Amino acid sequence: MPDPASRNTQHLFTSESVSDGHPDKICDQISDAILDACLMIDPHARVAVETAVKDHEVILLGEISRGARPDDIEKIVNGVLDDIGHSDGRWGLAINALNITDLLGNQSLEISDSVVGNGADLGAGDQGMMFGYACRETSELMPLPVAMAHGLMRRQRDFRLGEEGKAIGPDAKAQVTAVYQGGIPIGLNTVVLSTQHSPEIAGCDLEELIRELIVRPVVEHYALEMPKRLLVNPSGSFTEGGPIADAGLTGRKIIVDTYGGAGRHGGGAFSGKDATKVDRSAAYAARQLARAVVAAGFAERCETRLAYAIGRSEPVELSLETFETADLPHDEILRQVNPEGPDAFRPARIIKRLNLRRPIFQPTATFGHFGRQEFPWEQ
Repeated sequence: MPDPASRNTQHLFTSESVSDGHPDKICDQISDAILDACLMIDPHARVAVETAVKDHEVILLGEISRGARPDDIEKIVNGVLDDIGHSDGRWGLAINALNITDLLGNQSLEISDSVVGNGADLGAGDQGMMFGYACRETSELMPLPVAMAHGLMRRQRDFRLGEEGKAIGPDAKAQVTAVYQGGIPIGLNTVVLSTQHSPEIAGCDLEELIRELIVRPVVEHYALEMPKRLLVNPSGSFTEGGPIADAGLTGRKIIVDTYGGAGRHGGGAFSGKDATKVDRSAAYAARQLARAVVAAGFAERCETRLAYAIGRSEPVELSLETFETADLPHDEILRQVNPEGPDAFRPARIIKRLNLRRPIFQPTATFGHFGRQEFPWEQ
């Protein structure tokens, strides 16, 4: 991100988002839909589901704890694709032509034992580091470029599912380049929006439709002027999309899922993982902490850091960075917003505080995991 200390220098910063019909996001949604189904059977289920999709082939890989496996895996997959708009094959993918390969097995007993331990506490499901981030650029305390990119993709979905949007397909991407001065977004340089469409709509008609009915409402929501450049389908025709055009995999949109590159990322994906996997639950807790720091007025920007060792419950690191936007020392900020110290970030404490044993995860698989008030880590 631009350095806030450079008060008179302008910078550009770019983030992207993708639609619910993007091949990778199809996989994220399937993985999280299966996770939710497992949690409905057993709230303490251990789940790690990976999905791959190409053409009409769907491959499911991973592990589910014994007794938590849903009987209706095919119905779950079909339901996700139907919600996206692939019920009839109009946009290439057709539910009735699917071939689902189910390679889901049981969780390793060694891993299960290392997480459960002696039952007194819950160990981390793996080692790793997780980052949280928050800033004052938007009301949702998210960086403007990624917040706006998500807004464009939500608007694209809402529009294409309405009567006026029948010519717009499920697969789409948005990219927003914002102009910053002194670390503050002051305008838009470029917006790129690529969307699948029917062959019948002409390029000029599509551009007008996207500009006025998708881009403009989102730009106005953020009280900004239209960008200097708006590029609609800059590569040309985009009639073939989704898994028919490109393979999809769970966990390939981790920057879209988080802060659009404005905050660092520990590398672990979220979708398909139950909350004992700190890749997911600790990233949510780190966001909640960073959000609390900024919302309380302690800093304009905050990045929080957590790290764990597999099988151990207490984090090996809990720290934060405020990028010279805070008046108090970091230790004092942590004491005020998190008086319980590292204990608050033991996996069992995170799961209880955020109520993560519930089937709430499929909605997180599209349009970002952060900056959305419906999720408990944003409250």
